[in-house]
Amino acid sequence: MLTELSGLLCSTQTQSKMDPSALREEGNNLFKSGDVEGAISCYTKALKVSQCDSESAVLYRNRSACYLKLEDYSQAEADATKALDTDQGDIKARFRRAQALHKLGRLDQAFLDAQKCAQLEPKNKAFQELLRQLSAQIQQKAVQLSSTDSRVQQMFKLLLDNSAQASDRQKAAQNLVVLSREDAGAEQIFRNDGVKLLQRLLESQQEDFVLSALRTLVGLCTGHQSRTMAIVNELGMDRLCGVMGSGASSVSLSACHLFQVMFEALTDGMKKDVRGKDEAILPEPSRELRSMLRHLIDMLAAPNVSGPGRDSAINLLVKQVPRKSQKHPDNSLTLWVIDNGLKKILEVAGTVPEITDGPPLTDNTLMSCSVLLNKLYDDLKSDKERENFSTLCEEYIQHHFRGPGLESKLRSIQTVSVLLQGPSDVGNRTLEMSGIMDAVISLCASENITHQQVAVETLIHAAGKAKRASFITANGVALLKDLYKKSENEQIRVRALVGLCKLGSAGGTDFSMKQFAEGSTLKLAKQCRKWLCNDSLPPNSRRWAIEGLAYLTFDADVKEDFVDDKNALQAMFQLAKSEDKTVLFAIGSTLVNCTNSYDVEKPDPQLVELAKYAKQHVPEEHPKDAQSFVEKRVVKLLEAGVVSALVCMVKQESPALTETCRECIARVFLALVERQEDRGMVVAQGGGKALLPLVSESTDVGKIKAAQALAKITITSNPEIAFPGERVYEVVRPLAGLLALDCSLLQNFEALMALTNLAGISDRLRQKIIKEKAVPKVEGYMFEEHDLVRAAATECMCNLILSPEVQKLYLATDSDRLKLLVLYSGEDDERLRKAAAGTLAVLTGEMPEVCARIPSTTSHWLEILQALLLSESQDLRHRGVVITLNLMQAERSLAEKLMESEALEILSVLAKAADASQASVTRAAQCCLDLCLEYGLIRSNGGEANGKSAP
Repeated sequence: MLTELSGLLCSTQTQSKMDPSALREEGNNLFKSGDVEGAISCYTKALKVSQCDSESAVLYRNRSACYLKLEDYSQAEADATKALDTDQGDIKARFRRAQALHKLGRLDQAFLDAQKCAQLEPKNKAFQELLRQLSAQIQQKAVQLSSTDSRVQQMFKLLLDNSAQASDRQKAAQNLVVLSREDAGAEQIFRNDGVKLLQRLLESQQEDFVLSALRTLVGLCTGHQSRTMAIVNELGMDRLCGVMGSGASSVSLSACHLFQVMFEALTDGMKKDVRGKDEAILPEPSRELRSMLRHLIDMLAAPNVSGPGRDSAINLLVKQVPRKSQKHPDNSLTLWVIDNGLKKILEVAGTVPEITDGPPLTDNTLMSCSVLLNKLYDDLKSDKERENFSTLCEEYIQHHFRGPGLESKLRSIQTVSVLLQGPSDVGNRTLEMSGIMDAVISLCASENITHQQVAVETLIHAAGKAKRASFITANGVALLKDLYKKSENEQIRVRALVGLCKLGSAGGTDFSMKQFAEGSTLKLAKQCRKWLCNDSLPPNSRRWAIEGLAYLTFDADVKEDFVDDKNALQAMFQLAKSEDKTVLFAIGSTLVNCTNSYDVEKPDPQLVELAKYAKQHVPEEHPKDAQSFVEKRVVKLLEAGVVSALVCMVKQESPALTETCRECIARVFLALVERQEDRGMVVAQGGGKALLPLVSESTDVGKIKAAQALAKITITSNPEIAFPGERVYEVVRPLAGLLALDCSLLQNFEALMALTNLAGISDRLRQKIIKEKAVPKVEGYMFEEHDLVRAAATECMCNLILSPEVQKLYLATDSDRLKLLVLYSGEDDERLRKAAAGTLAVLTGEMPEVCARIPSTTSHWLEILQALLLSESQDLRHRGVVITLNLMQAERSLAEKLMESEALEILSVLAKAADASQASVTRAAQCCLDLCLEYGLIRSNGGEANGKSAP
């Protein structure tokens, strides 16, 4: 049996076939067995080598059926169209195109195809049913449009009537927003010249009307390229940018959302393969995209744009300009923005509001500039492009540094400070320019508070790099200490303190490397907590106290004191929920340190001994970083309300919420759900919902950490409660992503356990798991050497087998799937046996045709089945009896084989069991005996089944 099982681990080699007919036949077989992806691969290969148009048409038609199965309706429609281009009479291709068009919402085109199919085959029920559905939906849409049209006209009449009551007009504006969210409503608003009305509302200068107009425009533009292009051209970018640049923060945010929707509509439209009549009327949207970007760049340095409006423009550039993936080869948009807008970005970055003439800023603007500059720099592909970026920055800084007056030098130093927080390589190069570092040190001693503030902040950011930190440790520590002790201004003192904190934490978590004397770090941390709790300080100064703690909490003594200080924790959580977005990363870093959720590589003990022998430095762990201390800190953070603070941080719409910042939040969430007893509290306070965006918008590491946290929650909580409504379906993809070789076995195991829970809830969830291509991955882990992972994968398959699509996989005769289940049912691992036998019980019950193949899987099948029936575990006995009953019901010959073995005696004993707890086993065993009586394989003896009948 072990030989047979190990034989399953041998991979089969795919034969190369260059014959289109053979590839098509192979694709057909794969499609029938349920391997739709494999079928697509075969049809695609066949199309590459096919020389015959008619043969290609059949292949396109078949591949269209595959895409329909995968719910990729755009591809299904495209392939069906290609088949029809060759043969207009191909009724199968036309029907598949009708189905795809129906799902895509193109009802009129779908109706024409379905009507043609019904004309060619009037008696085909499938054609008639699709035609009936389309007719009903088209009529319903017509009625809806008619009703919507009257409502739109009514809203317009009220809004245009200046004599109407203000409350009625406001209500009409709100109703217009609601209507625009429906397809029919949006279309009617647009067709009834609604854009001009919305233009009047935008010009009304009344905030409620302006907000309603912006939200209505969002409804009109969402997912609709042609309407978006028309709106951009009719309203004009100057007007839209003027609205976003207005003083009201709420209006600026709404306008920013509208721009975001417009960008998405235009870029998504460019990606789609537009065919048919739409192709002739839709021009290329790249002109509108470039126009939008040009206006956003012009907004950056414009003096008439408000601070919130400028932040919105920067936020849009951060989201829209850099490539979404480094795999995409085209970074021309980034290069265009650098050529046309880098100088304007640097103008904003160099603005010192208290001194220099420049555009209005918010507390978040400079941090947003750092993020934008970093995103642009990271999107560059070659050394030449990066050198050009650095040169442009150096030329700008040099121009101002050599300019007349101190203000010009301050602008250049402020620009360096922003670059150090963003593309630090560029920032370091500019810092090394002649005279810059000397000017920074000199200005730290200035009597002007603003000069000191700019210089000290630059010094702090410069200390972030090891080589720079060593220079400052030698030359700047005394200066920072002097500022901290002697300055009468609290804002300067707190910044000097952060510089000292940063230098004092250079050893990281290494207990043996301390920069300052014993106790100095604790004194610095105590002062940071004091300033953090000081409400009289402005928020941007209290932010620097968090910055200091982000460095000092590498020290476990500081962590312990901090989590014990409830006032300091509450002050930090309040800042997390405030309007100051620049504090997000510092809070995230502090929490990562307190929960020890950073990655630590534990060295090999033998290498440690060798290092000691060679008198090399060996990092030491602080005693208070032991797991018991970490768990207590996590409990204290939970009790203080850390989850609600993290939830608020995730919701922030700001460039300051970078992917690295999201990774910090994901790490903290993973630490918070480590203990099973804490997961309910995290879910109750919204942690489950907050994790969902982190699995798609974070670093690669952050996505995995967030997905693992989701897995832990899904394992122990009811997924339908933890992720109510449609959110539960969003959990599937990140869990399937954990089934990868670059994830740890623990992450694999937890993902399998979580998917098992989801697969047991509903068929729709099982379909989602199948759609995310998790089934082949689960099957792969059924071969894993680790007992727990192998058992978890088999348990997951036990729930997935409830899906007819998965059941069909076990019909394939060229696969050992069925054999694996039979063999696993005879393994020593009880958990694995239960899962495999449970899967067999469901499979043999749902698909009787599988039963006849079980005897051919292994010569030990009877031995395995009898072992299940004789097991001490009631669960295994029940599974064994159900499998036996299913086999007998499937074929009389199988019942004969079973009765010729010891199974009859075992079933007779099980059927007589008087124990009420074994009632399910007893009933199933009796059903087996009754069936044998019916077959005439045994005879009744005094009302009981007994003995074997004559053959």
